[in-house]
Amino acid sequence: MSTTGKDLVPGTDALPEHKPRRADIDVRAAKRAERQVATLFGIGALGAIAMIAAYIFIETDATVRIPGMGTVGASNLAMGLALGVALFCIGAGAIHWAKKLMPDVEEVQERKPLGSTDDETAQAAELFEEGVAAAGWNDRPLIRRTLLGALLLIPLPAIVLLRSLGPAPKDSKFNTIWEEGSHIVGIDTARKLRPEDIPIGGLVSAEPENLAEVDEEEGNLNARASAPIILVRMLPDEIVSEQDFPDGEPGSYEGILAFSKICTHVGCPIALYEQQTHHLLCPCHQSTFDLANEGNVIFGPAARRMPQLAITVDDEGYLVARGDFTEPVGPSFWERAR
Repeated sequence: MSTTGKDLVPGTDALPEHKPRRADIDVRAAKRAERQVATLFGIGALGAIAMIAAYIFIETDATVRIPGMGTVGASNLAMGLALGVALFCIGAGAIHWAKKLMPDVEEVQERKPLGSTDDETAQAAELFEEGVAAAGWNDRPLIRRTLLGALLLIPLPAIVLLRSLGPAPKDSKFNTIWEEGSHIVGIDTARKLRPEDIPIGGLVSAEPENLAEVDEEEGNLNARASAPIILVRMLPDEIVSEQDFPDGEPGSYEGILAFSKICTHVGCPIALYEQQTHHLLCPCHQSTFDLANEGNVIFGPAARRMPQLAITVDDEGYLVARGDFTEPVGPSFWERAR
């Protein structure tokens, strides 16, 4: 036996006598409860709107001092309070609706097999329709409209907050800020590099000279996430094969090769280089790439080779890029052809 509502009278199979609620017998009480529920739903909708307004109009650097808590961000405080009020009122309204206006009848129901016959399914659908009617969904438009309004508005703050994720990457997934003539500078020194700065068997982490300037102009780190490279130098006859470039020329310069520093598996930065084998090892998941042979994957979960950047020197003997990478850097994504 299973029950809904109150427990059975001890020692019997009978339920205690049903006591109707005031809203069940007093039309004015029912109308009052309906207005209360609608008010709670309306406050929930206003709370959602208030959170969006706080996000838009309160400056991110504005603060407010709260006794016992110190100084907190005014924007975060206002948004948190508004969302809290919105969620509380929608939940409280649903509970109040159920306690005051929805059916309040105790029943005893025999346990049945889990499988349902077609007749039972039809009966369940009929009971559902009866429950909807009994709850007043169709007969109480004020509750219905305010609830729907609150539920429609409550997701909007989450959508608005997506703005804080920063600008869309646009074509930065396919291109980086490397271009023809971009000077290559050391990440640690910010100094332009010459071929003699890269010893045989050595590895240097580098980036484009204008990276800091682009970061400041764009106000985000999209460029920094894709531009870093590594420079390795080996004897020219140790280079088995290089990737293809539009001009048909090798991408290396006097045995110096430039590859993306971002692993093609999940985007970890790489700088573990085995001088004797010319293998590059990712410290995160042990993907291994052969830099002497087009940066191809020879071990691990990575599915794509390391993109190579074609390089040369300018008139002053500094290392520069001959253009951008010919394939996207970093992990795979849906829009990639492969």
